[in-house]
Order: sequence, then C-alpha cells, then structure tokens
Amino acid sequence: MSQDILKIPILILGCGNMLFGDDGFGPAVIEHLEAHHSVPETVLARDMGTSIKDFLFDLIISPVKPKRIFILDTICQSHRKAGELFEINLDQLPEGKTSDRPFHQFPSINQLHELGSLTGVDIRILVVQAKEIPDIVRPGLSSEVKEAIPKACDWLIKEIGTEII
Repeated sequence: MSQDILKIPILILGCGNMLFGDDGFGPAVIEHLEAHHSVPETVLARDMGTSIKDFLFDLIISPVKPKRIFILDTICQSHRKAGELFEINLDQLPEGKTSDRPFHQFPSINQLHELGSLTGVDIRILVVQAKEIPDIVRPGLSSEVKEAIPKACDWLIKEIGTEII
C-alpha cells in the first residue's frame, strides 16, 4: 500500500465483485462518484473489488491512519427491499465467526472492529439490499440496485461536507 494513501484523512472504499450481479454495488458507486462528482483532495475514493481484507490489515498495522473510512457494500437480509440503502453501525456487526451471516462477502468484520475500536478510526458502512447475487458469473446490477447508486453518492457528498478537517 502506498504511504501517500495513509496521509489522506477520508477514504471511501467500494467493495464487491462486479462479475456477480448486485455484489458490484460498491465499485459501481465509486465509478459514479468519480464520473459525476468532485471530491476534495482530503478524500480518496477507491474501488477495492474483493481486496479490502488485505487493505484493512495494512491499515491496522500502519502507524498512520485515516480519520474516517466510508465502506460501500452489498447486504442480503430477507426482511429488506431490493435496492434499499441504509447505514450499518460497526457495533451491529457480530465479531467472531463470519460465516453464515447475511453480509455476503462483507469485509472482515473482525478487522473492522479492531480498526474502529482499537485505533479510533471512524468507520461508516453504507449498504444496499441486493436483489440477487448469483452463484455463477453474471455481471450487471439489478435495476433496483442501479437506482440506489446516485443516492449513495449524494449521501457520501453530504457526509463528506459535514466533515471538519
């Protein structure tokens, strides 16, 4: 990881695999944000794909850390409507066993807990309810999740605007 990244106080990390339907939400938000919005130099938006676990580990052991991290990902919860956008608090994520959870390929929950609680980094997690995440390669977001992308960008811009650097 480049040490320059660590000097940026706000990171926006889009997680997911664009080859598996709605799992590509995080990267799609980053793409839309970069194409349609201007973010300050104090903010770095990055498509993490499926590599966020390694990145989080590097952050945990780094002596320099960002002030705030926004994570964008997909979630699968049966009581939610496809395309529903909502924030999850870090304390709502269970520590320990990470299989059999509704968070699909969610970033390492244990790493997020460690980064947030032990280092003081403010972690904000915005998720969208998936309509479908196929078991086989099938690129393309559902219309419901596509409609959530501009809303996610608006939320990010609003949250970044309230940040005092």
